Amino acid sequence: MATRAQPRQLGRAGSAGAETLATGGASAEGPGRPGPLQDETLGVASVPSQWRGVQGIRRETKSCQTASIATAEKAAQTRKHVDAEVQTEAPVPVSAPSVSSHDDPRLAAFLRRVEAMVIRELNKNWQSHAFDGFEVNWTEQQPTVTCLHTLGYPPAQGQGLHVTSVSWNTTGSVVACAYGRLDDGDWSTLKSFVCAWNLDRRGLKPWQPSAVVEVPSAVMSLAFHPTQPSHVAGGLYSGEVLVWDMSHPEDPLLWRTGLTDDTHTDPVYQVVWLPEPRHGHRFQVLSVATDGRVLLWQGVGAGRLQLTEGFALVVQQLPRNSKLKKPPRGETAVGATAVAFSSFDPSLFVLGTEGGFPLQCSLAAEEAALTRTPSSVPLRAPAQLTFSPHGGPIYSVSCSPFHRPSPWPPCGCPTSTCLLCAGPQCAPRCLQPLQGKVTCSCLISRKAPRNPQFQSSRPRMQARSTVWNLIGSKLSSWLLVTPRAQ
Repeated sequence: MATRAQPRQLGRAGSAGAETLATGGASAEGPGRPGPLQDETLGVASVPSQWRGVQGIRRETKSCQTASIATAEKAAQTRKHVDAEVQTEAPVPVSAPSVSSHDDPRLAAFLRRVEAMVIRELNKNWQSHAFDGFEVNWTEQQPTVTCLHTLGYPPAQGQGLHVTSVSWNTTGSVVACAYGRLDDGDWSTLKSFVCAWNLDRRGLKPWQPSAVVEVPSAVMSLAFHPTQPSHVAGGLYSGEVLVWDMSHPEDPLLWRTGLTDDTHTDPVYQVVWLPEPRHGHRFQVLSVATDGRVLLWQGVGAGRLQLTEGFALVVQQLPRNSKLKKPPRGETAVGATAVAFSSFDPSLFVLGTEGGFPLQCSLAAEEAALTRTPSSVPLRAPAQLTFSPHGGPIYSVSCSPFHRPSPWPPCGCPTSTCLLCAGPQCAPRCLQPLQGKVTCSCLISRKAPRNPQFQSSRPRMQARSTVWNLIGSKLSSWLLVTPRAQ
């Protein structure tokens, strides 16, 4: 606070005080003598502050905020692996049990006492017929086959087509089927189909295939590539051989033979993939047809299958042990309907024919075929041995994977397979190559069997099926397994 006095008043007070101090001081007689003191009241001026009233109380509020902090959450989970180890202990040598001492007289007395009773019970069981016809079966029986999927294609069913062939790809996840005719053939212009289903795909629709290929002629046979899961070869009723890539349904055709002089003139009943002799990773397509020719094709550029080797079956060149009546002059082709290759000799194969007799053939045959059929490569005669004939056409043949080659083969040709053949006589036959005789014949159905196969791990187990029909037409389908032949 600041005070402010009038100048005049302050001047008077100051002068009066000065006089008094001067007077008193002058009349004093010494320094120890006190002078007279007087009280005096001076005027006080008060000046209030105007600053606080004018300014007043001012308050301000300030705030601040940082930018929002971005947060993210992630989760991860690892698989739990458990390692376990086991180890057996060293075997403890088995010591012979000590023979306990027994009382011989007492044991003999016991046996004499119970002998008559035991003999009486044994005679009673021997004369009883309670278990006549009973056979002990130590394995669990599975009399039925479980149906996992029923697949079909409605457009093929609408045309009355039959399923003529079925093939699994190399991964075992895709099954493909071919539609054609099994009754009277089909030279019409109606299209047929090749359908494939991926059974491992979620949401499998049995009546909607994963891939569908339209074919201008009836398809008679199918075979998936051994290493390419999407490549499949097919033989047509018109004699053509085609290869499709099922992974490109918009343009699936890879190669085709076309209608040339090398093409079959009759339906192709079976196609097989074979590795090239010099390049094991490359494969060729072998086709058999009822025109009597066995042809080997190689895919080349421009989507074409080129003929590399060819064989022809002529009656005049069949082995002498065949019971066919050979014409004195001219050529007579032998129609091939099935083929199977040996598991031990890649050059040895067996053909099933329309006449009902299997033929043992070899890819290494060098004899020229006596045929006038035009061909871009020389045709050879592959037949080396004839087996016992059937009563009708042979639909399928299968080579046993367990029959080893014989060190003394007849006719100088290697034999390395036991055959399983099936035809319309309703009794699949097992043939021995060395003698060409029927070793067993099993009547397992009143209908014509199809596609007999040897079991891959049990030598005496075979299986067969009837005509495949996945669309439910008049030809039913089932599977019968024959563990042994009487």
